[in-house]
Amino acid sequence: MPLQILGINHNTAPVAIRERVAILDNRLPHAYGSLQSVGGVRAGVIVSTCNRTELICETGFDQPRPLADWLARYHGLALPDIEKHAYHYRQSEAVRHILRVASGLDSMVVGEPQVLGQLKSAYQAARDCRSIGPDAGASLDRLFQHSFSVAKRVRSETPIGANAVSVASAAVALAKRIFADLSRQTALLIGAGETIELAGRHLCDNRIGRIVIANRSRARAERLARRFGALGVGLGDVGARLREADIVISSTASDAAVITKPQAEQALAGRRRPLLMVDLAVPRDIEPATQRLSDVYLYNIDDLRDMIDDNKNKRAAAADQAQAIIDTQVDKFTRWLRARDAVPTIRAIREGVDAARDEALAKALKQLGKGEAAADVIEQLSRNLSRKIIHRPLARLREAGATSDKDTIEAARDLFGLD
Repeated sequence: MPLQILGINHNTAPVAIRERVAILDNRLPHAYGSLQSVGGVRAGVIVSTCNRTELICETGFDQPRPLADWLARYHGLALPDIEKHAYHYRQSEAVRHILRVASGLDSMVVGEPQVLGQLKSAYQAARDCRSIGPDAGASLDRLFQHSFSVAKRVRSETPIGANAVSVASAAVALAKRIFADLSRQTALLIGAGETIELAGRHLCDNRIGRIVIANRSRARAERLARRFGALGVGLGDVGARLREADIVISSTASDAAVITKPQAEQALAGRRRPLLMVDLAVPRDIEPATQRLSDVYLYNIDDLRDMIDDNKNKRAAAADQAQAIIDTQVDKFTRWLRARDAVPTIRAIREGVDAARDEALAKALKQLGKGEAAADVIEQLSRNLSRKIIHRPLARLREAGATSDKDTIEAARDLFGLD
């Protein structure tokens, strides 16, 4: 059963497209139920992050069209809108892609560790929704386990993770460009996920003056805030806290804007100092029109690309080392896939040989029962059995010789250990 990936990521589509195909966590059970209804989809994992939405499936078909049809239909989009920005991988190329994603080589920031956690979360969500597991998608299940193992090896054997740079740290580096001394600034972080936690850590490392964390769950915001000696508030307090902020970094899973232009305009009335706003969410948290406000500098995740490209250049050597490991592991997993594909044929050959043996043995026992000489019966048994087993392979070899099929002849010689 082919392994296939249909995806849209930061390399193939802008944020305006990626946010239209994003599948939020609270929609995953419904999405899996819908995906599993597609004929030929045996198992699947949906990966949806700020930078990518991918359908990673074990299927009964070879072409990407059924997956593209589903993605377009699920989001109410025209199929050409999907096909224009989508990429498709199957079998060994699908294996290579997943290993690259898990190892951080396909990230906007090469080597960022967050993507491995996102991949593990996506895998667990698929298991929770019974879209993958021991009874569904054995090859796909093993591929994810293999990718986690390879990613761990890449981390331990190469410097790909040294001084890791994420979109969160890129946002803080941007803040340092605008505010030379962060110790005098107040940062408002919106959300309480891994990206915001990383942003908080980087801000603390750069001696930020004050941090306020806002989240839909105030209790969760307060728990995260305690790690940084910060203040935790609910989303309802964002407007008031916006008046105090110099830096806003937002990354939530909201399907609607957390900060609209009118909200920002009201909060900023009367102030005369710049406000840096970095929107790391897909769909976007901050209404794009907010950019038009005086003294507001709004950046989204795509605007960090130049900074991230610099990081890619610095990590080129480590990425080459990681790719060498991945190439070896792709070959290893592909061999396992091929061996697994051969299992039904091996089983059929064994059953055929067993049937021929049983038939020959029954005939021999019958001859012995009639009093025929044991030596003659055994000789005839061995002759008949060997001829029966070898008849079809020899017929196929004669055909190969007649058509100059050298590959088949060479494979046969190798199979029987002939020089």
